[in-house]
Amino acid sequence: MFQLKRLTPDGVEAALDKAEHYRLLNEPWEAESICRDVLEVDTDNRRAIITLILALTDQFERRQRREVTEARQLLTRLDNPYDRDYYEGLICERRGKSLLKQGAPGCGPIVYDWLRDAMDCYEKAEHSRPPGNDDVVLRWNTCARLIMGHENVRPAAPEPAPVMLE
Repeated sequence: MFQLKRLTPDGVEAALDKAEHYRLLNEPWEAESICRDVLEVDTDNRRAIITLILALTDQFERRQRREVTEARQLLTRLDNPYDRDYYEGLICERRGKSLLKQGAPGCGPIVYDWLRDAMDCYEKAEHSRPPGNDDVVLRWNTCARLIMGHENVRPAAPEPAPVMLE
């Protein structure tokens, strides 16, 4: 229908500043669009990939299926193991929080699983974090406090073993 216009390489940094600004204004779709434009010009731009992941996770409360899948796919484009583990944890944490906020009946065990997955990612990232960077510790603690603060956020009850009749 329309032929999208391409950014100039010289406009990439200013565009990314705008994307971060739109995220702060709670307009993640705008940030997502800008990041897609940047990645058309600079396919390996770390800042654009990370901002796009964050913009997608900002939309978890409204839409989820496509955003979770795409955010996870973007992780493969990050070459730093710390970044991959940290942002995978963030995807899981934000998915869990969005489900908790929706409050669907019986969602507690699902929220628990997402938060525990996030905590596992943060623990993995802890081993490769830059010196003085405690972001993974802060995120891990947030997940732990969410679990401890909501009595319905617990592991699923084990399924009873089937009774075998002779």
